Amino acid sequence: MKNNFELAIFIVILLYTIMGLTKLENYTAIQNELAQMMKALAHPARIAIIEHLIKTNECICNDLVGVLGLAQATTSQHLRELKNAGIIKGKIEGTSVCYCIDSHTWDKYRETFAAFFVKVDCQDGCC
Repeated sequence: MKNNFELAIFIVILLYTIMGLTKLENYTAIQNELAQMMKALAHPARIAIIEHLIKTNECICNDLVGVLGLAQATTSQHLRELKNAGIIKGKIEGTSVCYCIDSHTWDKYRETFAAFFVKVDCQDGCC
């Protein structure tokens, strides 16, 4: 019975993955890119990390642990997500990694979000 259960879970995960990949094809490259950007930012801890890096220019993970009040492993996960998205970059300094905002990616995010968040001329009671 255990093998059937594991097989069923595998099939559900496989179908979910295939369906998710297929559905992405229904959207433009810009829509998919914007969604990925938003996904990378979609946690308050990541927003706090970015705000801290903007204020301090750079820091190591242990500095962020104190600022965020999260465990070191959790903070590292959020840093990894931001780094994978290219929002931040890190350089090794001794036994630590020093993180900072990647200005090239940051500028790209700013331009993409500015293009998306256009002024909407909605009259009162439009809905």
